[in-house]
Amino acid sequence: MPEVIYILALLFGAGKGEISMVTDVIMPRLGLLMKTGTIGKWLKKEGERVEKGEPLFEVEAEKVTKKIEAPESGILRRILAPEKVTIPVLQRIAVIAEQDEPLPEKLEAAPQVASKEEVAKPVVEKAEEAGKERERVIITPVARKMVAEYKLDITRIRGTGPGGRIVKEDVLRTVEEAKQAPAEVLPAEKVQVKPMTYVRKIIAERMLQSQLATAHVTLNMTVDMTEATKLRQRLLEEVEKATGIRVSYTDMIAKAVTKALREHSLLNSTLDGDNIKIFDYIHLGIAVAAEQGLMVPVIRNADKKSLIEIASTTRDLIEKVRTGTASIDEVTGGTFTITNLGMFGVETFTPIINPPEVAILGVGGIVERPVVVDGQMVVRSMMPLSLTVDHRVIDGDVAARFLQRVKQILEGPYLLLI
Repeated sequence: MPEVIYILALLFGAGKGEISMVTDVIMPRLGLLMKTGTIGKWLKKEGERVEKGEPLFEVEAEKVTKKIEAPESGILRRILAPEKVTIPVLQRIAVIAEQDEPLPEKLEAAPQVASKEEVAKPVVEKAEEAGKERERVIITPVARKMVAEYKLDITRIRGTGPGGRIVKEDVLRTVEEAKQAPAEVLPAEKVQVKPMTYVRKIIAERMLQSQLATAHVTLNMTVDMTEATKLRQRLLEEVEKATGIRVSYTDMIAKAVTKALREHSLLNSTLDGDNIKIFDYIHLGIAVAAEQGLMVPVIRNADKKSLIEIASTTRDLIEKVRTGTASIDEVTGGTFTITNLGMFGVETFTPIINPPEVAILGVGGIVERPVVVDGQMVVRSMMPLSLTVDHRVIDGDVAARFLQRVKQILEGPYLLLI
């Protein structure tokens, strides 16, 4: 076998009978939807030794941060992508080799994906230059020298010379006015500066994109959860005993939503240019508060799962999200999202659509309230729902019928079991 490797090395140009041990480190594709990744942190410095399987660097993609292991043992000879830059997947970002191993002649820096700030920078500079052109002032050489000495803002000096020219006397007058002006006394304040994390930046970008690019309309409806509460209490003991899973209200709402989406598929769509794409699958996102920020793990093909399967899948996804082990595919690709703030005592709120989806359902807390049923005042367990839709795609009556169907299923909870 060594002889075979030796011959192959000669045939493919290893050089002088030596087998090249140079190993490329590439930006990994952590999920089918991943196109770029950001180097969050190099865990080894250039020139340090690394063992195969040892954590080498961190990748930030979407809302996921992953530690990537070294593909081979050796010296981290060259880092081709610094921290905090975004690189296309499958690009070479570093090289591992032994100390005396010759490296390829051309080791170019990994191609970077320009950030939004960098793309916008030239436009800003041009705008600033145009502004400076408009604000150009006429000033004598002596006055200009005095402005520099006194460190004055030239745009705030009123010129009294010919054509509005700033002269020596104008500068002296400005200096005297500054001396006579009362000093502004500001109270001492302490400000805590907390840099935005990568995940927080992604959340901010998505939410701003949603608000600016989507025509939000929110509909509110209250659901009588009395029967659903009774059903859940009956299921809890038996299901937990048989499967170890506790069915939550969110699980029941998720099942109701998937059934309603099958009948009102326009809410399970996206806007692509001038086309509305309606998905034939339902990938249901469940918003989860995690240490790194708001995450939305996705239950794929949720409409094909039973209530118990939804509950089991949700538990697994939430655990992965909160322990930082979720893959990109597990937190992307949703077609509809549910966000439940009821456990915090929130009654109603206006959820923001998670692009490129066109709808999101907000769930408030279940509260016992007096209501009139068949002419009688009774106490019932009531739960508010807030459905936000993209009005470019979904009209109010379509959204209302979907919400009515969710209400109907939850108020007749036996429908969750069929």
